[in-house]
Amino acid sequence: MTSRPDGNKGEAGGEAMSISQRAMGFESAYAGAPPWDIGRPQPAFLALAERGACQGRVLDIGCGTGEHALMAAGFGLAATGIDAAPTPIALARRKAVERKLEARFLQWDALALPLLGEQFDTILDCGLFHVFDDDERARYVESLKAATAPDGRYYMLCFSDRQPGDWGPRRVTQAEIRASFATGWNVLSIEESRFDLATGADRVVGWLSAIART
Repeated sequence: MTSRPDGNKGEAGGEAMSISQRAMGFESAYAGAPPWDIGRPQPAFLALAERGACQGRVLDIGCGTGEHALMAAGFGLAATGIDAAPTPIALARRKAVERKLEARFLQWDALALPLLGEQFDTILDCGLFHVFDDDERARYVESLKAATAPDGRYYMLCFSDRQPGDWGPRRVTQAEIRASFATGWNVLSIEESRFDLATGADRVVGWLSAIART
């Protein structure tokens, strides 16, 4: 069995340290109430599931406390959630038991999906893509390729450059999304959407992208 690439073990040296630091940053947020942890699916992803866009084996990548994996499980789909931080994974597993839903949750790094050795028909990314810098973004897209089945779908909700202010994660343009997925992918659509936050803040503008693996 492959060692868990969560920054605690690995051959990458400095890379493993970088992964560990990122995971620790998210881990520390769960000492309080992270604004992204709203206790339910984001409306944009729930609408996808309700219209049948989520199919086959589903991966909720950067799953936090697992709301989108649990949503998929509630629709009768084989669902897996991964997150690099241990606390949200433990909370997600607890939710699955409490809600009597079959979903698998793994502590795993999104940049090491080839080591997972599995492919998924649907990948859901709520707020992960926009945390990476430019170099990591390219590595992330390559990592996704290994985990996405041929003709599989990647649905991504990220912060939009149309969101005013400078708080929160980096803003992303449509052009950046298209450039990131220019090779080996087909960008089917990019639509203006929104994030709901636990803070009750006003509507946060995002991009909802549907991208197919070619």
